[in-house]
Amino acid sequence: MIHIKRKQKILIADDSEMNRSILVDMLEDEYEIMEVENGVEAVAVMEKYGVDLSLLLLDIVMPEMDGFGVLGVMNEHRWIDDIPVIMISAESSPAFIDKAYGMGATDFIVRPFNESVVRRRVVNTILLYAKQKKLMGMVADQIYEKEQSSNMMIDILSHIVEFRNGESGLHVRHVHVLTEMLLERLIQKTDQYGITHTDIPVISMASALHDIGKIAIDEKILNKPGRFTEEEFAIMKTHSAIGADILKDLPLYRDEPLVKCAYEICRWHHERYDGRGYPDGLKGDEIPISAQIVALSDVYDALTSERCYKKALAHEEAIQMILDGKCGIFNPTVLECLTDIADRIPGELEERSTPSLNNRRKIYNVAQEMLRHEELTASERTLQLLEKEREKYSFFAAMSKEIQFEYNVSPSILTLTPWSANKLSTNEIIADPRKNFNVWEILGLDNWEKMSEKLRATSRENPVITHDCKINYQGEERWSRIIAHATWSSEEPYEYQGAIGKVIDIHDTRLRLDVLEQLATHDRMTGLLNHASAKEQITGRMSRHPDGTFALVIFDLDHFKMANDTYGHIFGDQVLQHTAEMLKQSIRGADIAARVGGDEFLLFLEYNQELDPIIERIFHSLAGRYEDFDISISMGVAMTETVGMDYETLFHCADQALYTVKRSGRGHYRFYDDSMDKMLSVISPIDELDGGK
Repeated sequence: MIHIKRKQKILIADDSEMNRSILVDMLEDEYEIMEVENGVEAVAVMEKYGVDLSLLLLDIVMPEMDGFGVLGVMNEHRWIDDIPVIMISAESSPAFIDKAYGMGATDFIVRPFNESVVRRRVVNTILLYAKQKKLMGMVADQIYEKEQSSNMMIDILSHIVEFRNGESGLHVRHVHVLTEMLLERLIQKTDQYGITHTDIPVISMASALHDIGKIAIDEKILNKPGRFTEEEFAIMKTHSAIGADILKDLPLYRDEPLVKCAYEICRWHHERYDGRGYPDGLKGDEIPISAQIVALSDVYDALTSERCYKKALAHEEAIQMILDGKCGIFNPTVLECLTDIADRIPGELEERSTPSLNNRRKIYNVAQEMLRHEELTASERTLQLLEKEREKYSFFAAMSKEIQFEYNVSPSILTLTPWSANKLSTNEIIADPRKNFNVWEILGLDNWEKMSEKLRATSRENPVITHDCKINYQGEERWSRIIAHATWSSEEPYEYQGAIGKVIDIHDTRLRLDVLEQLATHDRMTGLLNHASAKEQITGRMSRHPDGTFALVIFDLDHFKMANDTYGHIFGDQVLQHTAEMLKQSIRGADIAARVGGDEFLLFLEYNQELDPIIERIFHSLAGRYEDFDISISMGVAMTETVGMDYETLFHCADQALYTVKRSGRGHYRFYDDSMDKMLSVISPIDELDGGK
């Protein structure tokens, strides 16, 4: 097979066509040349091609954005680490040259050009970066191989324990995957425990050693099919302390972070949040968060796996048992994380725990390719994979027949997929879209401003907006829905950086009916059901299940008016959206949630066990803090077994329970009882003015 060597790409950014032409004549025989005439266009090309660019030849004085502006963007996005820059300018003052080098430029060439100097410096710069990338690739390969070896040794050791214990060979891998998922959700939810992304692989790897102490337990006890006697259970419980002692007594490595973490997990993964665990009876956050997370992962997999003494439970049943406290009490925040990821757990465990035949073939093919081309470096492999991903993205974007876009605030650039640009008869890359005539014709300046305002009003927790408007498709106006996801910086202070999104043509009758139905049944601000639609669904549910046990919950936000008065109505809307999102995360798929109006919400649920712990969990999940505003909840609950199956009566009783809470100090919940009728039969004039709140 003949391998054709691909030319390396060089980008020339210079507002002078003459200068660009001279440079192209010098370099086009050996390199693929791309040209732009200002800094904004240069940034757009780098954003599209990334590390596929081998060099940037950059002028200083250009319109729209000068060369220093381009260097600033490259530093901000860390592109300067991968794309070398040679400054080419008639400006030769030491101040300019020092500033260019200070901002990461590799070299500086003063005009007028000398062809041999330009060619030599271009070649030297590209070779220097290529060698640097190759070295980085070699180091990355070595690190990867060592990490794989470490993982393999821990898996082997852990499977030895499982082999004696008669457990599934996947138990360790399941605990590893679930620990990783819970930690990822935890650091999104709170910084209370000081865990960072770099801690996740350490804790996840250490989780594999959680039951190493079982090596010292008699197999007759480990694999007993029936219940333990008190004496046997006492022996079984020693495995956590034994495992910790094994790690503590290591002659080497005991001061390593991985071993310290594994010690915490081994010793304390059977402790419980209420202090009823073992071996030390630790309570609350006395238990290291690593051990708390692994404990929950261990319990979930134990419930859903078949053992010598039990059958496997279904995923939904296992989750409900854990949430109901039937497997011991866990940290409420960790339980919230479990609820948040519950729907993804079975799929993730299957995908990440058992390599598929297809994956094995891919690994085999890559290995064959590496043997044929030993000179292939990790960096070049990455480039090839990225190129394939770009090809797949372009293909699926075209197949979807949807307009897809990406918008960056700084510099202001709108990027469309090729299919989208063709559909709208415009360019793929639009610099400063707010001032671009094409954007005005297609979308309209007013719609652009409204959509921008909505995106800036989002948060990292609630980043998605929708905007319905008319779009000009090649001279024909059609009603469309824009769905956009705002992007925010990853570090504090969080800054709005732009958005990605798509445009759905709702001119089609079926789609338009779907949108109209959504608007008719759902609250536009929160995405929850509106009250009328919720009432209809609840009434239908109760009529279909007359023997069911149901509860209707009504709650509102205490002192919500302060949020609007202090921070403005946009912030108030964000608080309501945040509350709605927390409500969605706290309930099951079959539960019915709605916004009644203002800051008042409704929840309807079916229950088969004690209701109080369920209500308490939901109540505490809703209270908290949004930015600088403390969210306090008042809640009233009415049960069908107490007041009957009539919706109006059920709603009225839950409302009475809510007002009882309001009149007795706010910030808690109450279940309806008959005494509330008398208490609320007379409402004072002050209560009346305050809406009874």
